[in-house]
Amino acid sequence: MLARRIIPCLDIKEGRVVKGTSFVGLRDAGDPLELAQRYNEQSADELVFLDITASSENRGTTIELATRLARELFIPFTIGGGISTLEDMHALVTAGADKVSVNSSAIRNPNLITEGAKRFGSQCIVVAIDARKRELKTQRQKTKDKDSKWKVFSHGGSRATGLDAVAWANEMEERGAGEILLTSMDADGHQDGFELELTAAISGTLNIPVIASGGGGTFEHFRDALTIGKADAVLAASVFHYGKYTVSQVKEYLSENNIPTRREYNTP
Repeated sequence: MLARRIIPCLDIKEGRVVKGTSFVGLRDAGDPLELAQRYNEQSADELVFLDITASSENRGTTIELATRLARELFIPFTIGGGISTLEDMHALVTAGADKVSVNSSAIRNPNLITEGAKRFGSQCIVVAIDARKRELKTQRQKTKDKDSKWKVFSHGGSRATGLDAVAWANEMEERGAGEILLTSMDADGHQDGFELELTAAISGTLNIPVIASGGGGTFEHFRDALTIGKADAVLAASVFHYGKYTVSQVKEYLSENNIPTRREYNTP
């Protein structure tokens, strides 16, 4: 079995790390570089930085942030938010990002993923999917509907797209995405556990890695996302930002439960 990855996520708003519940009620969690350096010391496998208001404010991701991170960090990092063109991708990769994460722009222009994968390689392209369980109000819907239980939202979870989450993930793989960052909007920030049914539904249909996100609150939640949910990696924010657990503690628990992780620390 390949080593499973533990990835802290840093949502950025106005230059600060923030965290909310189900994408609302944001509160400050600290300076992005200071937190990143802490996770570097804790042997995080990667970091994900998401400029969560870039799309809704119709602006690009700050290149300065990518430059600072590349100068100070010694682990791979992904950066996303407001990436809408190949030029945006090129600027971030040139600034030092290892991967770019695309969400709303992929929905608006799916060919961006196709062209991005051709130009930069699939290993560089992460497609973020924010999914929410939909209500099936009638028995007819439940028996006749061919879509899955989950729909895709864009612009930081503020806009319903009508897209089926499982079908959308499969299209993104076909277009060349190298990885899916899957967030359950229902579970996000609650620390009650990852949405295992959603994660398993998408992981079970893809040949590319799936990162489970939204809901991590206990060691067992991380374990279940990787085993029951069949995720290749787990992303979390609140439990790490506010000091409930360290990345190292999560990895130690997983190793004790026969789930392989990379344990050595990252140093310059």
